[in-house]
Amino acid sequence: MNSRIVVVYKSSTGFTQKYAEMLAGKIDCTLAVYKDATPELLSGYDIVVFGTRAHAGRIDGFRKMKEMFRKSEAAKFVLFVTGAMPNTARETINAFWRQNFTADEPEQIPHFYMQSGLCYEKMSFSDKLMMKAAAAMIKGKKSKSPEEKEFERAIAGSYDISSEIYLQPLTAFLSDISDEPS
Repeated sequence: MNSRIVVVYKSSTGFTQKYAEMLAGKIDCTLAVYKDATPELLSGYDIVVFGTRAHAGRIDGFRKMKEMFRKSEAAKFVLFVTGAMPNTARETINAFWRQNFTADEPEQIPHFYMQSGLCYEKMSFSDKLMMKAAAAMIKGKKSKSPEEKEFERAIAGSYDISSEIYLQPLTAFLSDISDEPS
C-alpha cells in the first residue's frame, strides 16, 4: 500500500468513482470519498489526488478541496477531472482549464482530464433539466456549426467512453513523484 497518497473523489454519476477506483488499484493507495475529506485526513498523506467532474464549465468541489489542502500538512495536490468531452478536444479542454484556474495554478497543480460519458439515469433532476435546456437550444438553431452538431449528438443519450488508457498519464506521474523522497 502506498501510504503517501490519498485519492479523494467526488462522483455524481459514477464515472469519477470508476476512475478513482482504477487509479487506487494501479498505485495501491488510500481511497476516500469527498464528503468524508477533512484537512486532518489529508494531513496523513504527502500527496493528495482530487478527482471530480466537469460540471457546467466548472470543476465541481475544486474550491473547497483546495482550501482543505491548504489547511492540511500534505505536500502535493494533484487534480483529475472527468467529463463527457472526448480527450481529443484539446482546445475545449485547454479553455476549460483556463476558465477554472488562476494564472499561476496550471504550473502549481498537476492536472489531468479523462473522458468519461453521460449517465442520464443517475443524473440529478436539475442536471437533467440543464441538459434538456442545452439540447433544446441546439435543436432550435437553423444553422449549426460542426461543434454544435457534435454536441447535439453527444448529449442525445447516455454513454460511457471512459478507459484505462486515459488514466495512464496520471498513473505515470504519480509513480514518478511517489518515488521521490518525502
